Amino acid sequence: MSDFSLNPLVLIGIGSSFAFSGLFYHLYQNKKQEVDELKKIPSFRPDQHLVKVLKASRHNRLHYAAVEGVVEADAEPLASRFVPRCFGVIQKITMQEHWKYWNSVSKSWGSKTVNKKETNNFVPFSLVSHGSYNPDVFVKVQNPLEVSGFFLETVYKKMKRAEEGLVEMVVEGLSGEKPVGLEEVEELLRVGSTVTGFGEVVLEGDQVIRLQPPKDGRKYFLTPTDHRGFISQHEGVASLWKTLSAITGITGAAILTGFVYSFFEKNDDRSKKA
Repeated sequence: MSDFSLNPLVLIGIGSSFAFSGLFYHLYQNKKQEVDELKKIPSFRPDQHLVKVLKASRHNRLHYAAVEGVVEADAEPLASRFVPRCFGVIQKITMQEHWKYWNSVSKSWGSKTVNKKETNNFVPFSLVSHGSYNPDVFVKVQNPLEVSGFFLETVYKKMKRAEEGLVEMVVEGLSGEKPVGLEEVEELLRVGSTVTGFGEVVLEGDQVIRLQPPKDGRKYFLTPTDHRGFISQHEGVASLWKTLSAITGITGAAILTGFVYSFFEKNDDRSKKA
C-alpha cells in the first residue's frame, strides 16, 4: 500500500465536485423557500372580486398582495423621445460617454464610462383588467419611482461614434485617452403592457384602489409578466440549482468510485505478485 501514489488532482476533483454540489444545493434550498413564500402571496386582478375582498378585509386593506393588470395612463402618457407613436408611463433616458485609456502596465487599451446622466420621468398610471375597454375598477400605482424591479423595456439604444480630428489626436497622444462615442438609451414602461405589482393594496371609497409601498418593509416592485409566469421563472432557477447540485455530486461520486476501484485493483495485483 505504501507504493500507491495519491494524485493531488484526484483529490482536488473530488473535493471541488462535492463542494460545488453543496453550494448549489444550498442555493436550491434558498430559492425553493423563496418560491414557497411567493406562492403564499394572494394574487388578484383589478375587478369586482378584489373590491369585495378588500371590503371584507380589516381596514379595507391587504398588507401584501400581487395585482396583475394592464398599464393605463391616468393622464397624457409620455411620448418616446426617439421612437414615433411609442408611449409610456415611466421613462428613463441614460446618456454616457465611452472612452478608452492606455494602460502602461498591461500595454493595452482599457475602457471606461464617464459623465453618465440619467433622467427619469413618470405620469400617474393604473392597472386595469385584461381586455377591459371601459374598466370600472382601477388599481392606482403610488410612488412609481420608488418601485423596484426590471420592468422597463429598452425602446432605443444607439452609440454615436466620436469623430477624431487633428486636435483630438494630439490630445490623445498627450493624455493617453481617446473618446469612443456617446451612448443614448431610452427605457419605457409602455402603455398596454402587462405587469404584476407587489405591495400593500388599499381600498378608498367604493372603487378607488391603491397599490403602495408596504409598511412592513417588504419589497414594493413590479415585474413585466403575469403572476404565474413570475413564479415559473423562480421555479426555473430553483430547478437549475438542483440540477447543477446533482450533476456535480454525481461527478464527485464517480471520481471517488474510480479512485477506490483503482486503489483496490492495484492492491490486489500486488498481493498476487507476492
